Amino acid sequence: MPTATFDHLNPEKKARVMAALLQEFSAHSLADAQVARIVTAADIARGAFYKYFADLTDAYQTLYRAAMTAVHQGVPTAPQGSFDPQRYYQAVTAFLTHFTGSQYDELIRRHYGENESLLPARSVPTDLPAADWAAMTLSHATIKAVMLRPQTQAAELARFQQALRLLAKGE
Repeated sequence: MPTATFDHLNPEKKARVMAALLQEFSAHSLADAQVARIVTAADIARGAFYKYFADLTDAYQTLYRAAMTAVHQGVPTAPQGSFDPQRYYQAVTAFLTHFTGSQYDELIRRHYGENESLLPARSVPTDLPAADWAAMTLSHATIKAVMLRPQTQAAELARFQQALRLLAKGE
């Protein structure tokens, strides 16, 4: 989590830092990223970086959360009521539409291809119904597959839709 100092930056400076993070993490994996390039691009002192973030991983997670918030705008993400396979399918296709060609395109591809394994696993609520858990897991697997191999999108979405139908029958 970024520090309170970062949270209280004026909007222009905060945007400059976020733009520098996006530039760095879109071009380099988390393992290869450098604070030196970020501070140069953001036009801030190296010490300021460490007043805003604990380390590169913290900076990366801050940027990635912001990217996911932006890309998920208008995309339903939480289950609502009974299991609805069409809702999951629409959410995945909407996410892929928002993601493709966005300013976060390369960041998200790099996340799934190189950075995801370097971060702590996110927990899933234990009270999530089994069909929703399975659909959510399949949603993320489908998105990852399409991001890493865009040419397989039609086949991945067809397989995802078929799996959702099977989940709906078993519920």
